[in-house]
Amino acid sequence: MTEFISGTVENVVYARESNGYSVLRLNDGETQFTIVGCIPQPIPGEKITAEGRWTEHKTFGRQFEALTCGREMPSGGTALLVYLQSGTLPGVGAVTAKLMLEKFGADILSVIETEPERLTAIRGISKKRAEDVGRAFNEQNAVRRLIGFLTAHGLPPHHALRLYKRYGADAMTALNADPYILSRFPFDLPFDKADELAAGLGVEPDGAVRLRAAALFELTYNLEQGHCFIPFGKLCEVSLQLLGLDGADMEGTIEGLTAAGEIVRENVDGRDACYLKWIYDAEVNVAERVMRLASAPPSALAVKHLADAEKSLGITLENRQRKAVAAAAESSLFVLTGGPGTGKTTTVRAIVELFSRSGLKTALAAPTGRAAKRMSEVCGREASTIHRLLGVRPDPESEGFRFEYDADSPLPFGAVVIDETSMVDITLMSALLNALNAGTKLILVGDADQLPAVGPGSVLEDLLSCGRVNSERLTEIFRQAAGSRIVTGAHAVNAGELPELSNRGDLFSLGRINPDDAVSTVVDLTLRRLPDNMGIPPESIQVLTPTKLGPAGTRHLNGVLQEALNPPSPDRNEYRFFNTVFRENDRVMQIKNNYDLMWTTDGGDCGAGVFNGDIGRLAEVDARSERAVVRFDDGRNAGYTFDMLNELELAYAMTVHKAQGSEYPAVILAHAPCAKTLMTRRVLYTAMTRARDLLVMVGDRSVLAKMAANGKRVTRYGGLLSRLTAT
Repeated sequence: MTEFISGTVENVVYARESNGYSVLRLNDGETQFTIVGCIPQPIPGEKITAEGRWTEHKTFGRQFEALTCGREMPSGGTALLVYLQSGTLPGVGAVTAKLMLEKFGADILSVIETEPERLTAIRGISKKRAEDVGRAFNEQNAVRRLIGFLTAHGLPPHHALRLYKRYGADAMTALNADPYILSRFPFDLPFDKADELAAGLGVEPDGAVRLRAAALFELTYNLEQGHCFIPFGKLCEVSLQLLGLDGADMEGTIEGLTAAGEIVRENVDGRDACYLKWIYDAEVNVAERVMRLASAPPSALAVKHLADAEKSLGITLENRQRKAVAAAAESSLFVLTGGPGTGKTTTVRAIVELFSRSGLKTALAAPTGRAAKRMSEVCGREASTIHRLLGVRPDPESEGFRFEYDADSPLPFGAVVIDETSMVDITLMSALLNALNAGTKLILVGDADQLPAVGPGSVLEDLLSCGRVNSERLTEIFRQAAGSRIVTGAHAVNAGELPELSNRGDLFSLGRINPDDAVSTVVDLTLRRLPDNMGIPPESIQVLTPTKLGPAGTRHLNGVLQEALNPPSPDRNEYRFFNTVFRENDRVMQIKNNYDLMWTTDGGDCGAGVFNGDIGRLAEVDARSERAVVRFDDGRNAGYTFDMLNELELAYAMTVHKAQGSEYPAVILAHAPCAKTLMTRRVLYTAMTRARDLLVMVGDRSVLAKMAANGKRVTRYGGLLSRLTAT
């Protein structure tokens, strides 16, 4: 049975911003007691009326657990004084609080809210200070109202501050007019949650607001599936499916979005293509700039230094490699591709050395930190991520990001060499091309047979297919690489053949029909067999799998590997975030771009920006401060509040797609039946080529045969190839 209590907040013991959970000391005029529950952004002096029940906490004793809560701003001399001197308002301490009450009495909050300039009548309060107090009070009130609104509808309260930041005093009006703003950037609330809110606010099931939101959501969601556009008819179909409607006017809705400039419609290879405006702009920009580079006259850069470059590097190039270096020297845009063991790395080293000897200042970059680190090691020169090369910076105005280098402020290099280009999507390629100075060479390197980028577009594939860009594919497997069964096996898979599965050399196959047996073997290999028998420490082993789901998927594998490699210990703090336990020393991966997240290094460097795919270890988990620290593999340290842990996931096991662009000393590939779209030749080939020294494949061997035989590639809707081949 529930009870009602009321009292004034005397002390805020604990308040968690991410979910509104608070621990408060209340006074009902006779006694003081503790109340706990979802009471977002509490302030000393406010009056609370709550329904709930009394409970007995094993550590903290008797406390009232609030189920529902009503709140009133402080009133009366004592409550107002408690509030004003609590430090909630900037520059208002105990002395100023008393002066404010003496001057304005019970009207003080009204004065602060509507006439803050009157505060200058109090000694020590300047006009600016009065404005700051009024601004802070109104912002806090607005955010409190937003928090109350969101939590009343079962939504996370941390969106409130961002709503206020974006819409200001009109935030509540904007939310009521279109609840689906929460399903879009920068809020990214799941669509079904925004849909529930909309229904609660009376949005009609077939109303224009709901139809419009569905179309925009589908276009945004499908960017993550690699699509730059969706055909008009398909967009109508999937949007109505999302809403569970039949016969609503989705065609008219999309036409309205097109007229408003939010969607661009254009005929692409006979398809009525619907783009988000900014993706359309990126694709057109890439096409125009690529054609400009591809049609530039040959460079006068001499290859006479090539013999000296070879001698300096201690290498001898074969004919195709030499041809590639010459093409890179004369072209404004050149693409180098080839499979493992075909000499791409040696060719890149020769290109970079030749550029250096020719006096060309050259930048090296790759999409991920791991790929950049490997590029730096093999070339003997500094390499960075593409984001850092472009100088990514948080953009407070858009709550997104901007690049320091762009068309107005180009990169100060004569040449830029990009590795692992298959991972570069249309938006990043657009930003890179924007930042190139007139006359700057762009050399793109990658394996076109690997999986395409996680983001929209198939940039590398389209550049190689268009016939307009100078390129070279290396095909000869060199003698040293030919001794690697990983290399020969990967090439066999690329040709549609199952690699030889005898256990010798650097490739092993352990057949396990039962997925649970496969998982047990994976754990044993990681924990005991490879470390004990081959001297490979667990931190040098990466477990890969095609899928997130099922017993051999990342979600299950990460749980069992965490318990084996980093079990609970009194020496390691941990925190449960929904279904994941994050424990100190856990291997973790960033799963979304965060351009605002600050990082430091032990050497004193600092910056902002942590990106999807960055890998590291949890160095610290502090429940008292609700903060975790991740030390990334490249030496950066970044702090996360607990409500940001949805940006991390365990990385003992990861999907093949997430591992793209990285290379590991030892890879264990867990393979079991999964979705047909994942059981493909391209997935298996990409997985195998992630292993440098050792590959162990564990699971149902018939799955490997099916993957090698399945050369089908998922169609991505994009118009880059069409634009590049247009006459």
